[in-house]
Amino acid sequence: MNWTPFLWLSAALGLLLLVERWIHRHLQGVMLLLTGNPEIALVLYALPLLPGIILHELSHAVAALLLGARVGRISIRPKLIGQRVQLGFVPVEKTDALRASLVGLAPLLVGSGVILLIGYAVFDIHMLGSALVAGDWSGVLDGLAGMLAVPDIWVWAYFVFTVGNTMLPSRADRQAWLPVILFLLVAFVLVWVAGFGPVVVSKLAEPLAVALHWLATMCTLILIFDLPFALAIVLAEKLLERIKGYRVEYQN
Repeated sequence: MNWTPFLWLSAALGLLLLVERWIHRHLQGVMLLLTGNPEIALVLYALPLLPGIILHELSHAVAALLLGARVGRISIRPKLIGQRVQLGFVPVEKTDALRASLVGLAPLLVGSGVILLIGYAVFDIHMLGSALVAGDWSGVLDGLAGMLAVPDIWVWAYFVFTVGNTMLPSRADRQAWLPVILFLLVAFVLVWVAGFGPVVVSKLAEPLAVALHWLATMCTLILIFDLPFALAIVLAEKLLERIKGYRVEYQN
């Protein structure tokens, strides 16, 4: 089995989780510096992420309806719940663990599809991904140069940024995952003990490698476009700190 896509995905996803957390905290910090009012800052913090928030909550709702679960009214108004910010919410009828897990996973699946569609249709990200896997750094630079030449690049970059930084499952989305994961692990162990493990692994190796390659490419595309937005957030925060004469302290 080719481990390159797995290692690439692990590195890209780990970095993406760190960058996403930083962006959310410091974007909120910029709005707090700008307004000096926590409630107004919370609303302004959510505005740049609004397309992604809407897609996130619609994904939950559509997935629930397709799986036969009733949904309530979708809310995209940000709320502070304890120390955690809730950017949106859609009430879903309580159901079994499998359907609840799929509903919780829906924004990640839909968001990944949207970003991959933009990546392949607009930025021809396939060339960049292939160059990264092959270690062809000249090809990587050519791929990045080609992306920069895309018309309306900042419109597409914004959509990648807002979807990519709102599609990851929240704590509430992950609540039903544990029993499903345990069931899958037990099923895999039983299949392996029965002697079918090597056959299953060999059959799944190629499609799994392709899926991991797609996911790694998606994470890399999000990281590429997160960088200029993160730089803009840093510059805005530093400028506002100078103007206001104080800074925001972030808790770990």
